[in-house]
Amino acid sequence: MKRSPETVDSQRSPTAQAPFPAIKVENIVKRYGTFEAVKGVNFEVAEGEIFGLLGPNGAGKSTLIRMMTTLIPVTSGRAIVGGHDVVKEPNEVRNMIGVIPQALTSDQDLTVEENLSIYAKLYSVPRVQREKNIAEVLEAVDLTKWRGAQTKTLSGGMRRRLEIARGLVHDPRIFFLDEPTTGLDPVSRIAVWEMLNNLKKRRNLTMLITTHYMEEADRLCDRIAIVDHGSLVALGTPIELKQSVPGSNVVEVQFNREDDGWKSRLMALTDVTDVQSQSAGVYRVLTSNGSRTTTQLVELAAGLGEELTSLSVQNTSLDDVFVHYTGRQLRDEQVKSVFMMPPRPGAQP
Repeated sequence: MKRSPETVDSQRSPTAQAPFPAIKVENIVKRYGTFEAVKGVNFEVAEGEIFGLLGPNGAGKSTLIRMMTTLIPVTSGRAIVGGHDVVKEPNEVRNMIGVIPQALTSDQDLTVEENLSIYAKLYSVPRVQREKNIAEVLEAVDLTKWRGAQTKTLSGGMRRRLEIARGLVHDPRIFFLDEPTTGLDPVSRIAVWEMLNNLKKRRNLTMLITTHYMEEADRLCDRIAIVDHGSLVALGTPIELKQSVPGSNVVEVQFNREDDGWKSRLMALTDVTDVQSQSAGVYRVLTSNGSRTTTQLVELAAGLGEELTSLSVQNTSLDDVFVHYTGRQLRDEQVKSVFMMPPRPGAQP
């Protein structure tokens, strides 16, 4: 039986018990005509927490983050960011947040330092403080020796680090990042994860991250909200979410040939709670006893005169969590929506 988001989140980490959350979203709804993109979502983000919104393209993640950053109006419900209502006090919200869009939006013809300086000026950071902040954020993202380089000469990973530095140059308390590592190679992605963790510790930043990468959410986030079709379907720490799925182990098995009867045979094994068909002859078997299920699989194949091409035992992953709560796998999407920069402080929403 699947648990509700509230049940999964009933044992929050100590960080999430802070009496004054950095972000509080209450029954928030966004409609476009008759289409409901976000359907009454509720969650809180504690001070100093890295909170992840995990889901596929079109799940409502970017719509949620746009409402929280005052980019689009809220249809109903409310969002409180840093103690300010995003509808009633949009300028106060903008002054205390940093936003990193998915698209790389720094001016390629300007230098690294010029991009940071212009952004700091938009937030009216005084000159002396501006110079200090630029030096600090460049060091934080390891771009100090490239401060005079034109942005177009930087690699994709370095440009992403510049985007993060730009979002920090005015000393925000709360940091929103929309798909921060999309398009990066694995080495650059891991480097960004390490940098964000270091920034959180040094600056006591609260971060809200949208992602469709399971490993990113698992390794980076203190808590994760799984969003699908505009609804929040599960909420908790990575460990809590994995523990909420029946079956503590996953046995991945491949048979030498496809047979329509394999799924029913596997479901009949002792301790098996679910069977997911991956591709022809390949199955993920969720079980509460990986060792016994492995033995039974070998015996089953031998008894039928079939051959096991491969067999491996793993712990429950966030991929299994996503399948459990949504009934489908989360896969890379080809097209992602462009997340625009928020208006500068003082501008009309």
